[in-house]
Amino acid sequence: MNKILVKKQLSADVYEMVLSAPLIAHSRKAGQFLIVQLGEFGERIPLTIADVDESAGAVTIVFQAVGETTMRLALKNAGDSLDNVLGPLGNPTHIEQFGAVVCVGGGIGSAPLFPIIQAMKRAGNRVSAVIGARTKGLIVFEERIRRTADEAIFVTDDGSYGRKALVTEPLKELCSQIPKPDMIVAIGPPVMMKFCVVTAREFGVPIMVSLNTIMIDGTGMCGSCRVGVGGETKFVCVDGPEFDGYKVDFDNMMQRMRTFKDREDEARHNCRLELGLSVETS
Repeated sequence: MNKILVKKQLSADVYEMVLSAPLIAHSRKAGQFLIVQLGEFGERIPLTIADVDESAGAVTIVFQAVGETTMRLALKNAGDSLDNVLGPLGNPTHIEQFGAVVCVGGGIGSAPLFPIIQAMKRAGNRVSAVIGARTKGLIVFEERIRRTADEAIFVTDDGSYGRKALVTEPLKELCSQIPKPDMIVAIGPPVMMKFCVVTAREFGVPIMVSLNTIMIDGTGMCGSCRVGVGGETKFVCVDGPEFDGYKVDFDNMMQRMRTFKDREDEARHNCRLELGLSVETS
């Protein structure tokens, strides 16, 4: 049983939790994730490790309550325990001294991006962070990112914070500089990562993308996270979650992510009824 040490609500549906997990805290590397399970037969959900405190033996996760399991997780409080927490899983981010690195985060993707920013800085890189969200309330880890990165640029779709722009706008500006960046790392919604790749390709800058949004069971057994990479089928949870962005078939990935949308909507609706939460209407 892994105790919840801290719970914070960052916005309407976004939560930060600090979990007691000493073995994971001491062995995890940037880019790796956890599997969290509520109840003996509950759904397994993958959540990327957003931060660690090795001295306290604690790991931090950030999640958005959009599905049945994350809604139930959001009802947990400090002092409660989670039935199963497994990790660290996945291949760590490839970290080396590239030179100038741009780290791009979309929505709550800036939370799992933070350990990568830290690791890239420790490796001696100059790190520029570009963080975007639909609106101000969905920007997370701002202070941590500002403290760590050499440069931090924040944009919002609605202009409620920072520049009114998509992340590709400042990314293009950074790629236009001389010298141009040596590496880009992007984490966020698939469509955002797709267009980050389009921007990077224009300038010939290497780009790594994290496909954690498509993962389910974390072991490769369910097959739901298979994605085309360089003409081969890869399983994100065991072969990734990070890949060369130029090789990812984003269009097929986004199409496959809609496969269970009707069932997911039904499960979310029923869960809100069961928990006595307001029911979404279309």
